[in-house]
Amino acid sequence: MSKKFNLFVGKAGQLYVMSEFLMRGWNVAMPEVDTGDDIFVVEDENDTFFRIQVKTAQAIDRQNGYSVQFNIPLYQLEEYNTAIYYVFLIRRKNQWSDIILMPQLKLYDMIHIDKIGALSGNNIVLYCSIQNNKITCSKTDFTPYLNNFNDFPIIEH
Repeated sequence: MSKKFNLFVGKAGQLYVMSEFLMRGWNVAMPEVDTGDDIFVVEDENDTFFRIQVKTAQAIDRQNGYSVQFNIPLYQLEEYNTAIYYVFLIRRKNQWSDIILMPQLKLYDMIHIDKIGALSGNNIVLYCSIQNNKITCSKTDFTPYLNNFNDFPIIEH
């Protein structure tokens, strides 16, 4: 895949995630200048505000499932001013397959305490394997974060 194709997939993933939040009743916006945040998610009634970083990957089919790889800039993971939620979005067989939604601090702990991922330059690379509806990354179970919109309940309008 070309770098240009990856840009298209990344933008498509970002827009897909925005639509998911909209369908849940949350207001969404894209910053005019991308300094590390892909989406802002807001509950208008009580001024609840979240920063969202979308990471999109193309699945590679394996014998008993499939795998994906995500790259996360270290500077972004270690910034704490306003917490980020990471949305890891998987595209498989020309459709969106899985959404993994995880708070920044949880991911930070998994990387620094559980030692998931591998350092590559200024990035952490997460290699995830999906088999029988179970998602693991460096032998750590990510399944509880699959479609985990607990912090983003449906808002009735």
